Amino acid sequence: MNIAFDAKRAFQNNTGLGNYSRTLISSLATYYPEHHYYLYAPKLTGMYNPAAFSNMTTILPQKPLHRLLKGLWRSKYVVGELAQQGIGLYHGLSHEIPFGIHKSGVKSVVTMHDLIFERNPEQYNPIDVQTYRKKAKYACQYADKVIAISEQTKQDLITYYNTPADKIAVAYQSCDESFGVQHSDTEIAQMLEKYNFPKEYFLYVGSLIERKNLLGILQAMVQLKGKIDVPLLVVGGGSSYKKKVIDFIIAHELQNRVILVNDTVKFAYDDLPLLYQGAKALIYPSFFEGFGIPILEALWSRTPVITSFGSCFGETAGEAALYIDPANADTIANAMEDVVNNPGLTKELKAKGIIQAEKFTRDKCAAEVMKVYRNL
Repeated sequence: MNIAFDAKRAFQNNTGLGNYSRTLISSLATYYPEHHYYLYAPKLTGMYNPAAFSNMTTILPQKPLHRLLKGLWRSKYVVGELAQQGIGLYHGLSHEIPFGIHKSGVKSVVTMHDLIFERNPEQYNPIDVQTYRKKAKYACQYADKVIAISEQTKQDLITYYNTPADKIAVAYQSCDESFGVQHSDTEIAQMLEKYNFPKEYFLYVGSLIERKNLLGILQAMVQLKGKIDVPLLVVGGGSSYKKKVIDFIIAHELQNRVILVNDTVKFAYDDLPLLYQGAKALIYPSFFEGFGIPILEALWSRTPVITSFGSCFGETAGEAALYIDPANADTIANAMEDVVNNPGLTKELKAKGIIQAEKFTRDKCAAEVMKVYRNL
């Protein structure tokens, strides 16, 4: 097959959607080399290197009008090129497919990560909500198959868009294999020394937005003052919610216990696996996610996980996490205390974590997606 991808986020997004795109494309090219993979991208960056694969070709907008209107090329004009270039299947990796593709004779698949903008529209710009809704509804209606990254997302697609259940395939995602590579205590210590990070710490990884609930951790840290004073390293950026976080840190004198990594050092992503492996635990008290990729990164890293009840978290973490109520800082504080004071518990969580992580290997996740392709 000649399989095409909307590769914008593979080249331009360094968080969840970009990681999903890069990992899936690379996994398919690795485990199914008999196919050829075409990456349609508005522009190239250093985030992804398709040259590492002999069965991968990058397609950029060529016509002057398409180079000028790259967004329109990606969302509409690209359809005219697919059949000409012998593409048999097009995969929109993040909530959208080009308008009109269902009339082109090219089969299409779309991955839907979540419908959080439908659940919590108040957390988004109203114009963005309308844009996301238009693209997502169109994709779910006209794609030949919809991939949901969790059972939770599948149920939301049925609830909000009346997408037929038999049109949806659940195909979980994997993460970069670097998180499964174990590093020595010496290597971790050298990394911490390089950035002048503390030897003991909890870890938060994710955008600084209301839904991900960093303030819940900070409220727990206030409760633990003088009892458990292990600092928190925060990896992620934000804007308006970040200001609330900083105001809370100052108001409760947590400046010496909370390190906003992105503001403190020029942190290299290659060091993130070591940062996970050195942590007491990943704390991920989000109210809602489509999958929760930092949980999987922690499981592969053999790092204990503290995360929320509900949403997709049980699918991702299974029995390998301490579950808390994200709206109740007491439960977060109790879990943090358990991790620090109970070595037997942390050992058990690490052992369960690697067993759970094995459910989401790159080959298993790629196989589920390839099954969708072949059935079309």
